[in-house]
Amino acid sequence: QLTMSLNSPTLLNEENAQGEKRNTECLESLLQTPSSFQDNPLQQLQLASQEVLEKAKKSGRSKCPRCNSSRMFYCYTCFVPVETVPTKEIPTVKLPLKIDIIKHPNETDGKSTAVHAKLLAPDDVTIYKYPCIPEYHEKRHEIALIFPGPDSVSVKDIAFHLQKYTKKGVCSSDDDCSREPLLKQAKIEPEEEKNPNECISSSRSEGTRLKKIIFIDSTWNQTNKIITDERLQGLLQIELKTRKTCFWRHQKGKPDTYLSTIEAIYYFLVDYHQEILKESYKGQYDNLLFFFSFMYTLIKDAKCCAGKE
Repeated sequence: QLTMSLNSPTLLNEENAQGEKRNTECLESLLQTPSSFQDNPLQQLQLASQEVLEKAKKSGRSKCPRCNSSRMFYCYTCFVPVETVPTKEIPTVKLPLKIDIIKHPNETDGKSTAVHAKLLAPDDVTIYKYPCIPEYHEKRHEIALIFPGPDSVSVKDIAFHLQKYTKKGVCSSDDDCSREPLLKQAKIEPEEEKNPNECISSSRSEGTRLKKIIFIDSTWNQTNKIITDERLQGLLQIELKTRKTCFWRHQKGKPDTYLSTIEAIYYFLVDYHQEILKESYKGQYDNLLFFFSFMYTLIKDAKCCAGKE
């Protein structure tokens, strides 16, 4: 098991016993509960200082600099920190490959952890709102989909299975490489221009190298419509079977190995780093859980406090 840790706990006000309403989107009811890390499974993470989140928690909601909505920590519709959380104090994570997140249209924005990935790895993460997704078929030799199923493979077997795919999607010219992906509708955020130099090499090794991972951001009961979309058919599917979720909104009746979106991204990258890149993991992607770990502790402590009443 991979365990993780937060920064040193900060003593919180013990006055707010009534703040233990259920996990609301902005955690307003969880802001002044006692902090306890004894049973925290998120231990030994190498995180940037979370002092900025502690300060923002004490000051309460703040405005989104783009839409002026009142939010806690970050705006989940604009994908930016609020005014009390300076962008320069938020860590940035560089990922070894690109990530597309396909968000179900009925998924509640404030409950999704997908935005964490966009906030912390803005250059490598793109979020689409279904059905506004790219056509992936011609690039399927370098793309994989994280989703459990009978045909899913483990991370360590990615290279072997990608070799089975043909290279029909190889760019024949710079124009092909720089062209925007074909969408049924506009996606929910602008995409930076493609670099023509990213054109797929004709070498065999380049043709079978993974370049993009797709994640579905949805409740498990809503995933069927997305996973059966024709644009996702034929993609290599990968399942993360060995990690257990710490998500506070885990859905009843589902295995504890069904992870939240940000957990799935994090654990995949750790496995990819070790199994595919063959490099020792030294916390390179830990900051992807910068917001998640902070919220986990707030909610856990609130529940503990409520249980003592």
